[in-house]
Amino acid sequence: MNMQLLSSLITQTLVYSAPLILTALGGVFSERSGIVNVGLEGIMVMGAFTSVVFNLSFADQLGAMTPWFGVLAGGAAGVIFALLHAVATVHFRADHIISGTVMNLLAPPLTIFLIKVIYGKGQTDTIQQQFGYFSFPGLSKIPVIGDLFFNNTSLPAYFAILVAVISWFIIFKTKFGLRLRSVGENPLAADTLGINVYALRYSGVLISGFLGGMGGAIFAQSIAGRFASTTIAGQGFISMAAMIFGKWNPLGAMGAAIFFGFAQNLSIAGANLPLISEIPDVYLQAAPYVLTIVVLVLFLGKAAAPKADGVNYIKSK
Repeated sequence: MNMQLLSSLITQTLVYSAPLILTALGGVFSERSGIVNVGLEGIMVMGAFTSVVFNLSFADQLGAMTPWFGVLAGGAAGVIFALLHAVATVHFRADHIISGTVMNLLAPPLTIFLIKVIYGKGQTDTIQQQFGYFSFPGLSKIPVIGDLFFNNTSLPAYFAILVAVISWFIIFKTKFGLRLRSVGENPLAADTLGINVYALRYSGVLISGFLGGMGGAIFAQSIAGRFASTTIAGQGFISMAAMIFGKWNPLGAMGAAIFFGFAQNLSIAGANLPLISEIPDVYLQAAPYVLTIVVLVLFLGKAAAPKADGVNYIKSK
């Protein structure tokens, strides 16, 4: 394998990993607070839709910075959509799986309806301002390593990796993180210590919405380039698998998301790789989803989720 091919493989793996990392981190925050969020797929859909509409509307004014502002817009949309899940599970004590499933069922038809209202057709136009490739000044000049990791690479992926490191610090090294984990492990004990269980669970779900919305926005603006009903097709569920594979740890989730990003990239780059090029395309395209199922089967029973994950809390009088 030559250096150019290896560099391209790493770069494209990072491109596909960035949305998965952010969305998986969102799942970590939500489930560390005790709220199961299977609605990550729907949150990504809303984030992708909002970012593309924002991009098409403000590209002329914002120029090359449009995709980054689109990411913030997608994150804001994710927060609003996740609020539905928070209200349903925290205050109305709805079943977490059912609430998340409703979110996943609601998002695609809602966004397609809005697109038809706004644009009069079933999908948006292709955005003009997309996430391109970025070379890090200085670092890209390092022999071998610079060419592989820092030259013509994905800046959103390094942003997502930075967010993963910050998330790890917040969850395991700050007072907020300790309290968040406490309400996910034993909300009654946390409540007796004066911790507002409801507020922290709301925080976990809303952070999940923000990160998942950003993940959808990055996917739409770096990979899809437009929005349609099939733009987000399973990435939210893959992110959930990465969260479980990573054992609800931000750094573990990041590593698992990069692994799944590599699996997604194989369906694109596999034709240029020795041995893999002999595998039919249909198997390579199905590989990320098959791996998701395998990971869930192998690790769901063995990985230790927060003890109160999925358990509704009723405040004692």
